[in-house]
Amino acid sequence: MTPYDARKLSRRRLLQATAAIGTASLVSRPAFAQPQLQQTSLVLGDQAGGLRALFEASRTLEGAPFAWRWANFQGAAPLFEAHRSGAVDTAMAGDLPVLAAAVGKTPLKIVATRVGKPESLGIVVQAESKIRSVADLRGQTVIVSSARGSISQYQLYGALEEAGVKREDLTIKFVLPTDAAAAFASKQIEAWAVFDPYYTIATQQGGRILRDGRGINTGLGFITASEAALADPAKRTAIVQFLDRLARAGDWALANPEAYAQAYTQLTRLPIEASRIITARSTVAGRPVSEADIAALQNVADRSARDGILPVRVDVRAITDAELWRRPA
Repeated sequence: MTPYDARKLSRRRLLQATAAIGTASLVSRPAFAQPQLQQTSLVLGDQAGGLRALFEASRTLEGAPFAWRWANFQGAAPLFEAHRSGAVDTAMAGDLPVLAAAVGKTPLKIVATRVGKPESLGIVVQAESKIRSVADLRGQTVIVSSARGSISQYQLYGALEEAGVKREDLTIKFVLPTDAAAAFASKQIEAWAVFDPYYTIATQQGGRILRDGRGINTGLGFITASEAALADPAKRTAIVQFLDRLARAGDWALANPEAYAQAYTQLTRLPIEASRIITARSTVAGRPVSEADIAALQNVADRSARDGILPVRVDVRAITDAELWRRPA
């Protein structure tokens, strides 16, 4: 039995863990500025501390010629609210939240792709639940995190379609992940569609996986930059250098999985067993946006418009700046 066994996990400890990965905050970090960028500062949007953990573990932001601050949020919805208001210069999120942000008139451009594993999200149920398949969700209530237009909503709708279940046959509610995590731990929620790190926390608590994201979700994440930041020559240069360092950080994480997991544990205060799972399947590898990435995201956009997840179809190419960053050889 691991120390994170949910049967021994108190509600207080769960709230402490989820608060550590979900509370919005700004943390200043030192940087060594080159003359042309010494007055430039980026606010880097993050979810659940994942990007910050990657950079702190790899140390690839050390010596950057620009200043930076971290802005951490529990999910994509509040992160993109900050993006829309101009409070962050960059953000990282899964495929559908980026599309939802574009529908919401967030002035952004996709500037890089991150590659993860689709099993980093899914639908979980309580261990003792009588729900044994997606078809059994008929007549049930399913909680989706974090908000409409999330990768979890796309996951749920895809699983329902696969199982031949109409969305009208169940009740779907949207709850932010930290609140849903506490409710799931106290067994107030029976079925929950959610993403890492909350997904792994739920399974470490004894939750049973009903259907993971393989075959439904792309496993792709994206880095976006605000149009205002891209219009500022100094910030534009800093963003390119940030992406160079992000790619190096991903290379480091793939080569040093245990060190990455240990750093993630130190930042989030999650047990190492959970951190090893989360970091092993997180969106780590970074690359320039390719034509295949645009096509994959356009497919998500088209399906989401068809299924009513998004109110309109998004033209992915129109919200992409594929020329900003070309990874150095």
